[in-house]
Amino acid sequence: MPARRKRGPVQEWSGAIAIAIAMSLPAFIDITEEDQASELRSYLKSKGAEISEENSEGGLHVDLAHIIEVCDICLKDDDKDVESVMNSIVSLLLILETEKQEALTESLCEKLLKARDGERPSLRLQLLRNLFHGMEENAPARYIVYCSLIKVAATCNAIQYIPSDLDQVRKWITDWNLSVDKKHHVLRLLYEALVDCKKSDPAAKIMVELLGSYTEDNASQARVDAHRCIVRALKDQNTFLFDHLLALKPVRFLEGELIHDLLTIFVSGKLAAYVKFYQNNKDFIDSLGLSHEQNTAKMRLLTLMGMAVENKEISFDTLQQELQITEDDVEAFVIDAVRTKMVYCKIDQTQRKVVVSHTTHRTFGKQQWQQLYDSLNSWKQNLNQVRNSLLSISNT
Repeated sequence: MPARRKRGPVQEWSGAIAIAIAMSLPAFIDITEEDQASELRSYLKSKGAEISEENSEGGLHVDLAHIIEVCDICLKDDDKDVESVMNSIVSLLLILETEKQEALTESLCEKLLKARDGERPSLRLQLLRNLFHGMEENAPARYIVYCSLIKVAATCNAIQYIPSDLDQVRKWITDWNLSVDKKHHVLRLLYEALVDCKKSDPAAKIMVELLGSYTEDNASQARVDAHRCIVRALKDQNTFLFDHLLALKPVRFLEGELIHDLLTIFVSGKLAAYVKFYQNNKDFIDSLGLSHEQNTAKMRLLTLMGMAVENKEISFDTLQQELQITEDDVEAFVIDAVRTKMVYCKIDQTQRKVVVSHTTHRTFGKQQWQQLYDSLNSWKQNLNQVRNSLLSISNT
């Protein structure tokens, strides 16, 4: 039992708090939990909170419930003691039994989330991080804290400070034994935060994970998520491959709808098919918030990629016809296409053609697997021939 001491100002025990938080240990060097709760009550009372200075007879968890109920008054204050006070609340919360911890954790997170965006976002983020990392790895309450972390980080463009690696998130989902609804909720939250913070690549991975977690039985419930995923992918200027989306069960439930027809064009169609779709469904494209000009530019590249798979040499006339551009635009278009690294080619001005050295397949199915197998098999045979030739030389 730590030695009891005379009650003093909050900053006197802020050093112990810092040690406890830094070490993720809910222990204090020179003050009991009861005295700490009493200090917190007195401080909050001095700030105008409606709270008694006397501890409750119900125990620490009741004291904490009273303290957390009024603790948000601190976030409106620029007092230098605020961080120490809030960290003290976190440290007390960490020493509670698991069954008492979860409800109070939810209450504290609600207080930190309800604060206005301009009210010390960095402090709220740090408090949630301290709470999250101070809990046991498999504590169910970590789910509540993690969701709150995501929400606060999204409001201040700080998602990079939140663990969002997909493998780690998968592990937590397992460790916390989340229900299907909670799993979907945390993935959806993370996706929206990543999108808001302009992290398109990790956002796309999270959305694919979310849609892939649905089964045949509940895939129809993911209609909104599937729709949003398609639009985000089409809108992203750095995304050019979409065939993996068609395999997702929630996306398959959209078959027959305009959004699915549009996706199919971007997966395997040509520019002419998109232009026709746009002419017939201009209002639909506009309602999605998609840019027709950006769609057209992307479809030109996708059309070139499809042509490059079939033909290693493409005439200027064919490019002009398929891509609906003039001869003067061919060179600039090819340069921009090469910059995307989706296709590698060079221009032969003399013979008015483009020579393709490599292109990325828009779809990767059975035919592409067979081509890969044939290439690897041919490579293996060539290596064996070289090996046999070297053995023959060495034996002579």
